[in-house]
Amino acid sequence: MKRVFIYTGILFSVLFLGCKKYLDVNTDPNLVYNPSLSSLLVTSTYESGMNVQRLGDITSYYVQYLASPNPGSDRDTYQEEDLSEEWNFVYSAMTDIQEMMQQAQERGATEHLGVGKIMLAMNLNMLINIFGDVPYSQAFQDKENVTPAYDNQQALHDTTLKLLDEALVEFAKPTPTITLDPGSDLIHQGNIEAWTKTAYALKARFLNQLSKTSAYSPSEVLAAVENAYTSNTDNAALTSFAEFNPWNEVARDNASLILDGWLSEQFVDATNGKTFGLADPRLPLITNLTDFGDYRGTPNGQGRSGTGTSNEQSVLTREGFYSADGPTPLWLVTYAEVKFIEAEAAFRSNNRSRAYTAYQAGIRAQMDLMEVAPAARDAYVNHPAVSVGENNLTLALIFKEKYVAMFLHPEAWVDARRFDYQYKDFTLPVNAVLNSFIRRSAYPVVETSRNGANVPDVDMLTKLWWDQ
Repeated sequence: MKRVFIYTGILFSVLFLGCKKYLDVNTDPNLVYNPSLSSLLVTSTYESGMNVQRLGDITSYYVQYLASPNPGSDRDTYQEEDLSEEWNFVYSAMTDIQEMMQQAQERGATEHLGVGKIMLAMNLNMLINIFGDVPYSQAFQDKENVTPAYDNQQALHDTTLKLLDEALVEFAKPTPTITLDPGSDLIHQGNIEAWTKTAYALKARFLNQLSKTSAYSPSEVLAAVENAYTSNTDNAALTSFAEFNPWNEVARDNASLILDGWLSEQFVDATNGKTFGLADPRLPLITNLTDFGDYRGTPNGQGRSGTGTSNEQSVLTREGFYSADGPTPLWLVTYAEVKFIEAEAAFRSNNRSRAYTAYQAGIRAQMDLMEVAPAARDAYVNHPAVSVGENNLTLALIFKEKYVAMFLHPEAWVDARRFDYQYKDFTLPVNAVLNSFIRRSAYPVVETSRNGANVPDVDMLTKLWWDQ
């Protein structure tokens, strides 16, 4: 597998042992088998960040951020598709992380070990929220074992929380033998305080995922929030790429008439004033005005209404906040998300005052991150449809605003399922092959073909354990 390394502005690529362990089929004598701790940190932070986009590119169709310009596309209409490539990317990243953690453990590099545990938790959490049960306990032990057992998704969720707690313990240890190299850490540039806050932010996220279960504890969520981000300066983002931000690559493809990155009618209508009677000032910073002088989305499953070669529908552009040319960040965890998590947990614990304050702060944080003009930001936040007063705050308002703030992020699909897709005017895609909203992705061919005896017998309407 070709892997990309980036060091302080110097870009180079090397052949590196990527899909190791049970992902291996043959041994390539050209691969480097003894990567350094720094190179593993580069690879692990880079691929972990990229996996947020890779999985977000799947889930953005499920939550109708994006829609295919072609009618009846597999992803739009909930048909089974082969996600082997995405599966392998996540396992490759987790394998590199495991190797970095092993080296760090042997050498007393507690900072590297802590960062590894955080990234392992993030990758594993995304994976189980896409598929459910997955191989883990046997996946990294013996490269000859290509049929590892599947671990229970609930137990793996507990594992992700345990990994975060273990990371915090590592960070608290004095005098690591090796400190993080800022140029090798592509997410927080070696800042352990920032990594500590990210661990707590992810802990708040993971605990909040349990809102439909008896294990849900608003107080535990809020305790994690207390130690997480306090401003946009804390956000976790990937800012170094092999060539371009991957959403920028999507925009470039579309500009070259390789049609991709078309905005869903659902998202556009939620932000252009049609659904809620209030135009969101973030929409013009994400996409383009059409030749009709308005913003027009594409209905999921229906495909484009025009030719696709002219400016008839709104798409990701090379000027948009998430997809612009230049050093556009790929956002992994943000202060805005933390505030919406706080708003939800406070609301569920009947602390309406705290919930309302956090709800408004989440909107402002996301708008500030996107550099919305202060006057436009304040006009939106102060509108009666948004500033409803703490006594009139609802979960629907919190989820609606978080839906906009989490644009393109895979966690938005967790939210949609926790909320049972109850967003206003949210409808099934045209010609959907399922009779209700999708609940999980189909297991990839790479698993059903070689490890089929262990693959769970489920379909895409089978709810995950926390979604009952």
